[in-house]
Amino acid sequence: MKRRHFLQNTSVIAAGSLLVPASLQAAKRIAANDKINIGAIGINGMGWADVKAILKNPEARLTAICDVDQSVLDKRMAELAKDNIKPATCGDYRILLEDKNIDAVIIGTPDHWHCKMLADACAAGKDVYCEKPAGNSIAECAVMTAAQQKYGRVVQVGQWQRSNKHYQDAMAFVHSGQLGNVRLIKAWAYQGWMESIPVKPDSAPPPGVDYDMWLGPARKRPFNPNRFHFNFRWYWDYAGGLMTDWGVHMIDYALIGSKAPLPKSIVASGGKFAYPDDAEETPDTLTTVFEFNGFNLLWEHATGINDGPYQRDHGVAFIGNNGTLVVDRGGWEVLPEKLKGKEMMPAVARQKKADDGLDLHAKNFIDVIKSGKIEDLKCPIKDAAHVATVCQMGNVAFRTGKKIYWDADAKNFTDADANKYLAAEYHNGYTLPKI
Repeated sequence: MKRRHFLQNTSVIAAGSLLVPASLQAAKRIAANDKINIGAIGINGMGWADVKAILKNPEARLTAICDVDQSVLDKRMAELAKDNIKPATCGDYRILLEDKNIDAVIIGTPDHWHCKMLADACAAGKDVYCEKPAGNSIAECAVMTAAQQKYGRVVQVGQWQRSNKHYQDAMAFVHSGQLGNVRLIKAWAYQGWMESIPVKPDSAPPPGVDYDMWLGPARKRPFNPNRFHFNFRWYWDYAGGLMTDWGVHMIDYALIGSKAPLPKSIVASGGKFAYPDDAEETPDTLTTVFEFNGFNLLWEHATGINDGPYQRDHGVAFIGNNGTLVVDRGGWEVLPEKLKGKEMMPAVARQKKADDGLDLHAKNFIDVIKSGKIEDLKCPIKDAAHVATVCQMGNVAFRTGKKIYWDADAKNFTDADANKYLAAEYHNGYTLPKI
């Protein structure tokens, strides 16, 4: 789309919010000059879920959508038309960022684009809701944090579980000290729904796909359908597998509960044990041990299996001398330890989830844009970058095949091979943003 036409069309927006009943809209009508104009970049998966959640807030108005796949744009425009919402469209996010009428952007692209787009959006004066994980390398996490600090923008990362009340209640219980000394924390993601990805030949990109823009800073390779859309997660060029995809959710709560800094050492063991001959690169089975002062954090993931620890396919367990708290997306409970047949603490029956974390997370973003109180964000970039850095450390340990040690003062590893993975390589004329 021509840049001039795009900028003109962004002013042609119909009233109303996606998935919000007309009666609710009428009850919460807000003056036009109080609307927050939203631009969405990457709208195929979670990016689109984020758009729908944010537009449940009557203060938000969808001004523009951007995607490198024309078929995705066409599909979303058809959906939006049902609600009489007519945003401008484009395939190059830089055009969207030039529109001074856009107040905030949603970044729902593959992981390898997060850092560059977030830094550019902050520099353009936009507030940002960015999908997780924050960065695709430790260096990118640092850059993203620096960009927010330099430009003072509201930056929320999509670790929406932080907005669920039951997670907050579980963390308050952990912090109460009732579990006793917590020496081991387990976090895991067992993904039974994930099947083998059959090997497919390279091909021409589908019609309407700007493949060069999709690649962006990633290494130039022929198009392969296995690397596109959802399955990009399983290739090192673009993401970090389950270690970063689910790890940033589960390990996030391990770090919140423990109030821990970065680990002292990391060792990881695993591989492609479930589907050794399929197309993915990242390990389908992995065990990682993070050593902190006073406790260890154990991460496990496995595809093709649902029955994980405590018979849950995902979760976090805080294992204390008096009892163990187990929390997942559905709720939390406390299982007492027993000494000579006597329970060391009262049990806590399962406290079930009672709200929608994604909707609450989106509302928190909108509320903070309006209030300007960045300290009220449920998942500011500095927190998201912290947990993403820990998860990246797990992948570095796996890829080096070594036990690696972190030098907190030097902000790097003590091993030269590990330090090769500190920063993701940028290609095709792109460079890591300098803040």
